[in-house]
Parts: sequence; C-alpha cells; structure tokens
Amino acid sequence: MKKKKRLLRHLFPSYLLITLISLIAVTWFASSSIRHFYLAQTAADLMARARLLKSQMAQFIGPLDPHVVDAVCKEVGVSSATRFTVILPSGRVIGDSNENPAAMDNHASRPEVISARKGGVGKSIRYSMTLQKRMMYVAIGLKNKDKMIAVVRAALPVTAIDQALKSIQIKIGLGGLFIALLAAGISLFVSQRISRPIEKLKKGTEFFAQGNLSYRMPGTDLIEIDSLIEALNQMAGQLEDRLNTIIRQKNELTAVLSSMAEGVIAVDMDERIVSINKAGAKFFEDLPQNLMNRSIPEAIRNPDFQKFINRALSSKENLEEDITLYQRGERVLFIHNTPLEDAAGQRRGILVVMNDVTHLRKLENIRKDFAANVSHELKTPLTAIKGYVETLRTGEDVDPKETQHFLSIIEKHVNRLTAIIEDLMKLSKIERQDETSEIRPEDSAVKSVILQAIQTCREKMAAKNITVDLECPEDISASLDSRMIIQALVNLLDNAVNYSREKSDIKISAALKDQELWISVQDHGIGIPKEHLPRLFERFYRVDKARSRELGGTGLGLAIVKHIAHTHGGRVSVESTPGKGSTFSLHLPVA
Repeated sequence: MKKKKRLLRHLFPSYLLITLISLIAVTWFASSSIRHFYLAQTAADLMARARLLKSQMAQFIGPLDPHVVDAVCKEVGVSSATRFTVILPSGRVIGDSNENPAAMDNHASRPEVISARKGGVGKSIRYSMTLQKRMMYVAIGLKNKDKMIAVVRAALPVTAIDQALKSIQIKIGLGGLFIALLAAGISLFVSQRISRPIEKLKKGTEFFAQGNLSYRMPGTDLIEIDSLIEALNQMAGQLEDRLNTIIRQKNELTAVLSSMAEGVIAVDMDERIVSINKAGAKFFEDLPQNLMNRSIPEAIRNPDFQKFINRALSSKENLEEDITLYQRGERVLFIHNTPLEDAAGQRRGILVVMNDVTHLRKLENIRKDFAANVSHELKTPLTAIKGYVETLRTGEDVDPKETQHFLSIIEKHVNRLTAIIEDLMKLSKIERQDETSEIRPEDSAVKSVILQAIQTCREKMAAKNITVDLECPEDISASLDSRMIIQALVNLLDNAVNYSREKSDIKISAALKDQELWISVQDHGIGIPKEHLPRLFERFYRVDKARSRELGGTGLGLAIVKHIAHTHGGRVSVESTPGKGSTFSLHLPVA
C-alpha cells in the first residue's frame, strides 16, 4: 500500500519545484542570451578591426610583400591588442601579430579561412594550438579586381568573455538562490494557509466520527473551505437530530418490549435471533444479551420450538400452537408468528410472540375435568336410582324386606345427590362473594371460631372415639367472616375424621406468623402420596375415588376450603406423609 503523506508535504514541494524550475530556466535563458550578446558584439568588433587592417593592406597590393605585411600586422596588433593574421589563398601565413609566419602551419583548412575565400565572412570559435587559448576568429577576403589576393583575419581570446559570463552567472545564481529562498518561504506560508483549515476540518470530522455531533467547526476566511465547514456543521446537526430521534424511538420500543409480559423474538431467515425482549429470554432461563445473534438451535434447546421456527420460516401463512417448557416446572406457551419485511416488502424473517398460558390451560383442563366429574358424580347415583325404581315398579312379587332395602339405597343416593348439589351451591356462593366482595369480616376470637367448628363435628368424632387437641392462645383475634371460616374448618375436620383411624387424635393449632394467621388441622391417618398434592384442591379430585365415595364425600370439600381462603385474601397449604398423616393449614392475612 502506498504510503500516505500530509497535504502540506504535497503542496510545499510542488510550489518549490515549480519555483526552482522557473528560476533555472530563467537563469539558463539569461546566461545564454548574454553569452550570445557578448559573442555577437565581439564578432562585430573583430569584423571592424579586420576591415581596418584590410584597408591598410590595400595599399600594399601588387604584389604583397610578406615582410611589410608581417610588420604591419605586428604594429596594428600591438596598438589594438588584437591578433591579426594575413593568409594567402594557398593557406600560407605571410603575416601575424603574435607569431613568426614562417613557423606557423598552413591555414588553408581553417573554417574561417575557407568561408572568407568563398567571398563571405568567416567566423569561428576554437582552441588555438599556437596560443594555447580559446579564440574567436573573424576573417574577410582581400581582393584586387575580383581576384582573391589574401585573407585578413582578426582574433581575440574568449577567456575574458567566459570570465565575464561566469561572474554574471554567479550573480544570477545568488539572486536566484535568494529568490528561491523567498519563494520557499512564500510557498510554505501559502501551503500552511491552505492546509491549516483542512487540518481543522479533519479534526472536526474526527469529533463527528467519535459521535460528538454537537461540536461545531469554526469558520475560516477561505470561501470554499468555509462553505464546506458550514455544510458539515449542518450535516452534523441534522445527523444529531435524527440520531436522537432514532435513539428515543429505540428506547421507547425497548421500554415497551421490556414491559411486555409476552415474550417477543425476531428471527432472520437464517434462524438467527436478531432481537429478543426480557420476557422472551426469561421463558428460556437466560438473558437477552446472551441469546442475541445466536441461532435458534444453539440458543434454545427445545425441539418443539425449533420445529415451529423452521415451519414458520418456510411457510407463507401465520402459524400458532402450544409448546411445553420444562424449566422451573412444566409451563405451556402459546406461540404465534408474523412475517418481518423491509421497506421494499422483502421478507427478512419472522416475529414470534409467546404467551404463558399455563394457568389458562390448567383452568381449561380443570373445567373439562369438572364437567366430566360432575357428569360422572351425578350419573352414578341417578343410574342406581333409576335401576332400583324400575325394579320396584315392574316387580310383582317383591319381598317387603327387599323393597325396604331398595328404598334405603335410593335414599342414600338421593342424599348423595343432595349433598353434591348443596356443596356446588356453597362453592358457587363463595365464588360469587369473592367476585363481588360480599363477605362480612368482623373481629372475632379465633379460639371461639375453632370451638364452634369442633362442636359441629363432635358427633362424627365421637363415633370413632377420636379426640381433639386444641392449641390456641385466648388473645388471638382476627377480622374474618366467621361463618365461612367455620365452614372451612368443618370440611378440614370432616376429612381428618374420615381418614383417621379409630381412637386416634386430631391436633388443631392457631398462631400468628409473619403477619398471617395460621390455623392448622393435623391428623394421623393414612396420608396422601406426594404426586397428588398439587391437584388436591381441585373440584371432584380424589386420591382414592372408591374410598371417598364409600365415606360419603362429594369431592368438593377441599375446593370449598381453598376458595374460602382466597376470598379472605389468603391461601391453603398441605403437608402429608403416607402412613403418618396430613396437615392442612389456612393462611389468612392479618391487617
């Protein structure tokens, strides 16, 4: 990956490079122009000097005397500080201001001489082997009646020009360096001026990225940057408003979902939990954060629920059913689903709503059992009565003793029906009083209420030689409907007598515990198996149906006790050990 640089490091070198290239170009152009100017001036000067020598040589034409020519060249050369040379068309040097012509090479091949022989002006800059210097040569032809007689050449060393140009280049270079430093400073200032607002812009966007949308970036004097800052500040303000709206809506939705008693689970098409409220997680004995973003098979180990989710995701119809959970006992959940769709109408998953209907289903089962039990309890004696009546009506030679026996059986079943109907009416009356709050509580001495219940059952207890042991302080009193409490105690005592052995004892105790009045009836009878205890207070529920009917029970006594306790805002409990007896307790609140 290419290494990133700061904006300043992009701008400053660019400006500096442009400046340096411009200075180098200007320096090179100026140096080149000055050099050409100096060389042109020198060439023109040499041309003038060569023409001056030519005019002097014209008087010696016909023919040229080498000694005279050489003498003139030396004389003029000394006075003008110029090297003059006269060369014959053959290339032989016949005169030179600096050297002996006889010792000099043939100059026929010199470029300036060749140009001059052709009738033009010869110019050349080259290194002189004779003088060991770089020289500029200008040569012109000397003619007599259109006949080339000789070539006159003037020469000056260009060393002085090079030194002058070098001096000028140094000055230009120093000036360029100064300008470069000045330009570098200006470039740095301009670069910082451009990059500084962008740095501030970067810091401001970092604040926005960190979620601090209330921060506002300060303006600058650059119109473009200031417009961008203003746009970003407006964007941050709009984002803050929208984010606050989203957060508020999310909090409201979370509060609604959290306060719902129903469990709500959102599942995507991959069976992954995308949302779940507290009630939904509580159904599965977990926390919402532990179930989020996990798949249904991984998070919820219930095969019935997993099958429902699978069918709901693959079906276009809304489904509903009951499933059973076994955490913290057996619970029944009624679950149904609705599709989850996005803004474009594409299905993204399902929303599952769960209701705990354990109590409702239990009541439905109780209702069904009650209807079946009532039918059975009424049908059994009615069938027997009908059979005996038909026997008596159709029998012609029926023994009077048998007739009396049949009538006694019919009377027994009629009494049983009467008892069932009376208990049903009592239970209905108690429930109606509970719903309409028609009970009549009054301050009553608890011991007196218990003694009245014992007195009601005295005859039945005497028949089995059962004694009662009462433990109740004299000063205990409570606000209660004494008639209903007596009825509840009578039912508990009646059960205790029925299931107690002869010559046993029943213990009744009363005490105040934790702002409650406890009245317990303990027997030493056959006891009740543990599996029957949860349903013991249901209507017509019997542990031993045959024994219960034999003892004349209607199956409604304990249900009446429970409803009397509920009517007073209390409850009833039971503890029992098979073979050792049972203890039934009324728990009534004390104001």
